[in-house]
Amino acid sequence: MDNINLIESFSELKDMKNIDKNSMVKIMQEVFKTIIAKKYGTSDNFDIIVNPNKGDLEIWRNRTVVEDSYEEFDENLHIKISDANRIEDGFELGEDFTDELKISDIGRRSISTIRQVLKSKILDLGKQNIYKKYKERENEIIVGEVHQVTRKEVVILDDDGGEFILPRTEQVPGDYFRKGDSVRALLKSVEMDAGKLNMFLSRTSNKFMEKLFEYEIPEVFDGLVIIKGIVREPGRKAKVAVESYDDRVDVVGTCVGVKGGKIHPIVRELNNENIDIINYTTNNSLYVMRALGNMKCDVTIDDVTKRAIVTMPSEFISSSIGKGGLNIKLASKLTGYKIDLYSDDITDEDVHLDDFIDEIDGWIIDQLKEIGCDTAKSVLKYSVSELVKRTDLEEETIREVINILDSEFE
Repeated sequence: MDNINLIESFSELKDMKNIDKNSMVKIMQEVFKTIIAKKYGTSDNFDIIVNPNKGDLEIWRNRTVVEDSYEEFDENLHIKISDANRIEDGFELGEDFTDELKISDIGRRSISTIRQVLKSKILDLGKQNIYKKYKERENEIIVGEVHQVTRKEVVILDDDGGEFILPRTEQVPGDYFRKGDSVRALLKSVEMDAGKLNMFLSRTSNKFMEKLFEYEIPEVFDGLVIIKGIVREPGRKAKVAVESYDDRVDVVGTCVGVKGGKIHPIVRELNNENIDIINYTTNNSLYVMRALGNMKCDVTIDDVTKRAIVTMPSEFISSSIGKGGLNIKLASKLTGYKIDLYSDDITDEDVHLDDFIDEIDGWIIDQLKEIGCDTAKSVLKYSVSELVKRTDLEEETIREVINILDSEFE
């Protein structure tokens, strides 16, 4: 067959990853049959032989030898016996005549179309194969190299040529990437939309932390230690509840490792995110204590309202709440209970904030409790500016609250 510049197409496509030779051959045969059928009305009498190793193909047309006066003569399906014997002696009526189709018979314009369609179909097949391959790996960790960094996202390539997007919103605060850096992230989703393949990564997902535990802690990978729950404020703090069906296993110590040898790699991976390992229990009161990180407290559980009333010495309230209320927020998310903290050393001269519910809106009281102020005097010990800084309340609202509380002690 005359050179139709298909070798160029083969050289571009035959070494593409994620496409096997059989699939590529099948696509090429289908494309050529389509073009031939458009030109000749049918492609059933054509044999298309593809040689991907050499980068060429052959097209052979099979026709039936008929008498010169055959009334239903079709040039594509038949050849006159005189024409057949002119090419090669010895043909008889009814025999098959096979000849190679020349490029001039197809037309140059058709060849250009063939090359474009071939590229498009093979690229689409490559995307489909990549989609199937990585769809099965959703929620697994991908290790890749930074290819491009933009303001909104980082493009990462793995060793198999897969291209992934790590959006800024899925990066841990403090993440800083440069081209060529090695990155670990969770394959969050693989999507095919209108022929466009998108594979998104995440480093803020709870599942990413779970997978890091499996990678770094053999007992978690083997199932000896089971992760029961994870809550995170990415880059700042996380709480991980773990348990084991073997009572002899110190699950917290196992996860931390000797001198923190197991947990430290995870902490470093997440830009020094503070990770609390908590021994899971079905005793909800005890679970709340452990989640708060304070065993010197009393807990009353209300399963109807999903609230936990916790009382403790006032000196422990600040640490139980945590900076910006983060500790108590994560403890609530982990246990599933709204946690209300109260001081158990309130004096006769002080009054619980809940006693002011008729004068102060409940949401305002909740805001004050979140910074450790559960009594009137615990609020009054702060200045207006300090309360504005510690809460999300407006200065005018705080002044109204202080006036109400002051009036109680006049």
